[in-house]
Amino acid sequence: MSRKMKNQVLKGLTIERIAAEGKCVAHYEGKVVFVPQVAPGDIVDVRVTKGRNSYLEGEAIHIQHYSPDRSEPFCSHFGVCGGCKWQHISYPLQLSYKRQQVIDQFQRIAKVPIPDVLPIIGASESTYYRNKLDFTFSSNRWLTSEEIASGEEFERYALGFHVPKRFDKIVDIDHCYLQGGISNEVRNKLRDYALEKEFSFYDLIQQQGLLRNLIIRNTLSGQTMVIVQFGEENPEAIREVMTFLQEEFPEITSLLYIINQKKNETFHDLEVHTFAGKPYIEEEMEGLTFRVGPKSFYQTNPAQAHRLYEVAREFAGLSGDEIVYDLYTGTGTIANFVARKAKQVIGIEYVEEAIADAKINAAENGLTNTLFYGGDMKDLLTADFMERHAAPDVVITDPPRAGMHNDVIQTLLQLAAPKIVYVSCNPATQARDVALLSEKYDVRAVQPVDMFPQTYHVENVVLLTKKPNL
Repeated sequence: MSRKMKNQVLKGLTIERIAAEGKCVAHYEGKVVFVPQVAPGDIVDVRVTKGRNSYLEGEAIHIQHYSPDRSEPFCSHFGVCGGCKWQHISYPLQLSYKRQQVIDQFQRIAKVPIPDVLPIIGASESTYYRNKLDFTFSSNRWLTSEEIASGEEFERYALGFHVPKRFDKIVDIDHCYLQGGISNEVRNKLRDYALEKEFSFYDLIQQQGLLRNLIIRNTLSGQTMVIVQFGEENPEAIREVMTFLQEEFPEITSLLYIINQKKNETFHDLEVHTFAGKPYIEEEMEGLTFRVGPKSFYQTNPAQAHRLYEVAREFAGLSGDEIVYDLYTGTGTIANFVARKAKQVIGIEYVEEAIADAKINAAENGLTNTLFYGGDMKDLLTADFMERHAAPDVVITDPPRAGMHNDVIQTLLQLAAPKIVYVSCNPATQARDVALLSEKYDVRAVQPVDMFPQTYHVENVVLLTKKPNL
């Protein structure tokens, strides 16, 4: 019966709350209905897009009554671009639901006793907080329903973001509120220059075209990196584009380009060419300098990253005598951040290039008590490794969204460090891992941190301590 409800319109549903991944919840004849891009308190007409025995999914086609908790979206691209899904919800309410999301995930998935979740640490700036954005050139711009209905011909070249779930369609971005500095000006002027010069924009279906991708990175200290990916090896055109950027924006401190003729935009295995400036930019935090290269990972909200790392350091409770293992260390940001409070910090990361950056960052900051190793954690953390480096007093782990591999969890259980500080960008996988670690560990503190205002994503830090007599 539920499958037959597809395209049926359910009138006057009251949106009750926000659930996982930012979708909101209503009920219809005892079934849960998940609806995106609405707010708790809205009364809406919903067209069913998917029916299951236990739940329905739908889209709001008419809002009969707007929730008093709504905010007016400030971006003209809201609702089409997938970058900021919560602009229509007030920031205090966003924070409330993000904290509740952490609570729900631990109750539903971890199913272990936890203390009261601490109040979420909100961001001081809810716009222009990102230090990195990726834009895609396309010869097939996404047209709005109004443009299609008009029957007119429109410019189809675009430089912007992918439409959610449509790899081949790009929303042409006029102004993005996620990144400040010269980001918007660089993107718009480069697009206009390319159109004037009639350079080809990349065809995502045919996999051809000169201009493919634009990456802009910046720092709180005012440095800017611009990377252009070209889909063709055309030295003259490449030189023209890069010279334009150099002359138009002398404030760019790292101007780079990549020739990428692969089937995707990833470039970790490709050569990065320095056209002007340095091949990196530098971020500062508590007097430490962190070198960020084109392939480096660095937290995309640097102001909140500082607060996140402060929480991790506080949970670690370092006195200066501890051996700390920093797993998934990346470019060693957390490792170097806590090093001045520890006896020794050992960072482990499977991406070799990141380890090289971590060593450079440690050396540039005069840190002599850090060691970094590249490789698979389960292969590195052996009995021989422990004999050479001593067992950890504290383990800090900051895995990707997928969480920790089960082999790593089993290794942690064997290490049995007195403390584990688990930093996560995905409370669901974090809760799953905590359930497995509960064999030997208790949860002592849970601290959500909002790294991504206007989205449903939330970072979370958990302190685990080893159970007595284990």
